[in-house]
Amino acid sequence: MSTGALAPLSTRGLRAHCFAGLAPGPRLIVTGAVHGNETAGTKGIQRVLGEIEAGEIEIVRGHVTFVPVCNPLAYASGRRMGDRNLNRRLQPTATPQDNEDRIANVLCRWLAAHDVLLDLHTFRSPGRPFVMRGPADNRGELEPFAHAQAEARLAAHAGPSRVVDGWMDAYAEGVARRRARALTPGAVNEDPSYGVGTTEYMRSQGGYGITLECGQHDDPAAPDVAAHAVRQTLALLGLAEGPLAPPAQRFECLALAEVVDRHAEGDRFAKGWASFDALAEGELIALRADGSEVRAPQSGYIVFPDHGALPGHEWFYLAQASTQPL
Repeated sequence: MSTGALAPLSTRGLRAHCFAGLAPGPRLIVTGAVHGNETAGTKGIQRVLGEIEAGEIEIVRGHVTFVPVCNPLAYASGRRMGDRNLNRRLQPTATPQDNEDRIANVLCRWLAAHDVLLDLHTFRSPGRPFVMRGPADNRGELEPFAHAQAEARLAAHAGPSRVVDGWMDAYAEGVARRRARALTPGAVNEDPSYGVGTTEYMRSQGGYGITLECGQHDDPAAPDVAAHAVRQTLALLGLAEGPLAPPAQRFECLALAEVVDRHAEGDRFAKGWASFDALAEGELIALRADGSEVRAPQSGYIVFPDHGALPGHEWFYLAQASTQPL
């Protein structure tokens, strides 16, 4: 069987693998290595490509595009990003200034040409895989959406039993607090569009999608999680004929409620937090450089604690139980 291994990559271009069935159907795009040090998605995609090449999976309807490495420069160096975070302020521009701007001009066009996105990531600290999805159907200005039911079905079949929502709402509130502090007027992370990544851009173009966090960066099981999710998505959408595993019996659904920024180099965590560590009301989370304390406003969870966050950037998120049904 073919391994689907990647030939040497150019850092000045993107490579896609496209397959089309002869019957009509949805258009799926599967992306890996949006962050260059998150390689489980790339490996999972390679496995599925090998299975397609070997005839073990046949695309019979619709269209699927695989992009194993979305950020070749970051991937080649084993870093999270090339010049900046590709999964922030993802938008086309007529005046690209950096590596990620140039990628966005290609990747955004590809996303807009599809109906569904499966974006594969990993995370730094230990923990079990989880899915990030978008908002409930709404006609608001921040993230209008009309495919919540289809997106929930995709999230339910991806594999993990933990599902997180609320990204754009929490991020927009964090932007408002940054502006109120007015320490770096005009900074890019004071614009709500800085919170737009792959799935948010996909929704803005009329599609839907999920981010699958497959596990810790170096977890040997993470590529298995990625490959399973790809196979599940192909079966769910009817692009390939194959068994569809049932969803988990029970899901833990959480919503990001608040983002807390790091203000100064001296800001430090009170302990070595990992994502989804439980918090008791009033529990000490961190200490500011000026000696003030950051405590949990209510019981819940800490999510995405970034021990290397720069001052003025997001440091960690607080999460509560989600009211959005799966």
